[in-house]
Amino acid sequence: MERGFAVPLAAADFKMEDAMETSVRSFFPETWIWSLKSLGSKTELTLPVTVPDTITDWRAGAFCLSPAVGFGLAQTTFFKAFQPFFVDLTMPYSVIRGEAFTLKATVYNYLKRPIQVSLSLLLSPDYDATPTDKQQASYCLPVDGRKTVSWNIIPKSLGEVNFTVTAEALKSTQLCGNEIPEVPAKGQRDIIIKTLLVEPEGIEKEAVINNLLCGAQDSQSTAISLKVPENIVEKSARAFFCVLGDILSSAIQNVQQLLRLPSGCGEQNMALLAPNIYILDYLNHTDQLTEETKSKAISYLVSGYQRQLNYKHADGSYSTFGEWNNQPGDVWLTAFVLKSFSQMKRYIPVEERQLIDAQTFLALKQKSSGCFQSTGTLLNNALKGGVDDEITLSAYITIALLEMPLPVTHSVVRNALFCLETAYQQKELPVYTQALFGYAFALAHKEDKVAAILESLQGKAVKGDDGTLHWERPVKTEAKQPSYYQPLAPSAEVEMTSYVLLTCLNRHPAIAILAKDNLEMITKIVRWLTRQQNPSGGFSSTQDTVVALHALSLYAAMTFSKNTAGSKVALKSGGNNVKEFHVDNANRLLFQCEALPSVPGEYAAVVTGESCIYVQTTLKYNVLPHPEDDPFALIVNTIPETCVGVKAHKEFNIAINVSYIGQRPASNMAIINIKMVSGFAPNKPSVKKLEKQAPIQRVDITATNVVLYLEKLTNATEHISFMVERNFEIQNQRPAFVEVFDYYVAESAEVSYSAPCSTANVGNA
Repeated sequence: MERGFAVPLAAADFKMEDAMETSVRSFFPETWIWSLKSLGSKTELTLPVTVPDTITDWRAGAFCLSPAVGFGLAQTTFFKAFQPFFVDLTMPYSVIRGEAFTLKATVYNYLKRPIQVSLSLLLSPDYDATPTDKQQASYCLPVDGRKTVSWNIIPKSLGEVNFTVTAEALKSTQLCGNEIPEVPAKGQRDIIIKTLLVEPEGIEKEAVINNLLCGAQDSQSTAISLKVPENIVEKSARAFFCVLGDILSSAIQNVQQLLRLPSGCGEQNMALLAPNIYILDYLNHTDQLTEETKSKAISYLVSGYQRQLNYKHADGSYSTFGEWNNQPGDVWLTAFVLKSFSQMKRYIPVEERQLIDAQTFLALKQKSSGCFQSTGTLLNNALKGGVDDEITLSAYITIALLEMPLPVTHSVVRNALFCLETAYQQKELPVYTQALFGYAFALAHKEDKVAAILESLQGKAVKGDDGTLHWERPVKTEAKQPSYYQPLAPSAEVEMTSYVLLTCLNRHPAIAILAKDNLEMITKIVRWLTRQQNPSGGFSSTQDTVVALHALSLYAAMTFSKNTAGSKVALKSGGNNVKEFHVDNANRLLFQCEALPSVPGEYAAVVTGESCIYVQTTLKYNVLPHPEDDPFALIVNTIPETCVGVKAHKEFNIAINVSYIGQRPASNMAIINIKMVSGFAPNKPSVKKLEKQAPIQRVDITATNVVLYLEKLTNATEHISFMVERNFEIQNQRPAFVEVFDYYVAESAEVSYSAPCSTANVGNA
């Protein structure tokens, strides 16, 4: 192994053992064991695990649930992960490119004799390293002694950069104190590998190009043109090309990362939970479900189910942030939970009481007209139907009850359908509400009404030149994205289009499968929907992800064939093959990806074979924020603003003034994401106090970010402030960024801020 910065001494003075025993420590997970296991008829379970390489004390606890004996809690077990001779690294979690820091390596001797050790840092092209002081070839460590060696580090590469430090116990003839140094019988060399995340300057942006290519006798191809904006951060562009043999492959592989947004409230938890049901149903139906996938999906269902109960109210309802914020339960969310819990019973135990409580709450909200009274806060105001919120809400609840499934003869369902039929006869319904009505009537087998609604919707559809079909709101917010990329559709449009697809798929089988016009409509909708998926297989937000994956899973099950021949995908650039992919039944669920060699660049994907292949190109790049006609007014300052006083080096307050100045009266639920400047971390008590400040509903804290959930923002300015503290000294500190965005609509604003004592203190961008 190459050793860095060691000055060699005479060979007679120090000798390495011929058979050197080495420990390499690189396993440092943030959390270790958190798993759910089924004992079945067994009374004992052995769970093999790998102990992390952290030198620390561990506490292990376990509990069990049984329908026969109830709840059991095991006694906590303690053990220590320890070795008497080891090295540890002190370094930040992440830095911005251009920043510098001091890497400290400390070697410890808890042996019973002194030792002579050498410390070396493995050289790498990913960083420049300079010793802070003149280093020796070796150091004498007495019993219970320690020695720290430091390097000034300037990272040169983006992404994850590994730092490898080796501590070696050397055989020496020189005295260490009054004794000859000992070489331990075991563990004469300790190697530690830790990872630093090096991020580019600015804020990450993402563009996705999706295509569904169906091969036949002739090959099918699509051009992929990757362009970047003029204000891109240097060397921040990277792109990936992925091939999938199934339109659900990405969602199956990334089921817990479907949302590219924070997911810390009751609705978002359900949006991560529900797709597991559709994925399990699809894989079961097509005989593709493996034990590994089943176990993983069921564990997600169990944890999501338990988490959702945190948002339950005493009256059986559910709300976005739970009962603690003194707001009533939400009828819409309660219907969503009831439907999903009922469908989960196919895979995990669900307490009957939870279903009864939610169903009773909804029944009590049903009026004599059969419609449902709205309570709670609907955080996405695009889903309010535009004309009559109560009618739109009643259609959603009717769908949820029928999907449980409750029969159409059930009194609550029967009355709910009466509400919809009355409204259908009396009013001209908005497109979103029509889409909901169509699906509700399809589930209730009212084919005459389904046919009439689909005919009406056909006249309002947006027909693309590329053979796609979708529906839009009369007034919508345009996404901020470079004009050379088609922005992903707003969540409300994905959702309403998905409801139309569900309507088509749930018609009478003779129509759904055999009617040519229905099949053409289905194909065009699916082609449009698949183009709206994010790289993880989800969509823009929560409900669009849930409804679209439900619809696509039904379509995938309906069109699945085990006998489809394989296909080949050639990725080309300038006429040359960059990579070739093969897709068949054995690997159709595999997520095959390749990093593209140059961005910007021109590429083409060519598909030959009989099956349909889903190809996805994801471009990521960073930009520095600059003032635009943003729908949010966002100002960020630090207190103090300049480097005044001793404390300014170690702590300061981040002060945020924010309001909504867009075209609507108010935003939907808004998220404020505050990135910490490198070397600083949020003061948790200071941040937690914000939960008591309206309209903040929730705060999430990580080592590098504070995320605030706000019920909504209006033109009234909200003032938010909290403290941050230095936990690591960083040189040439770069600005950090604050962004505010609407959770359901593509509206956002970003600004930068700098630490008061930063050499890069340039104020707001």
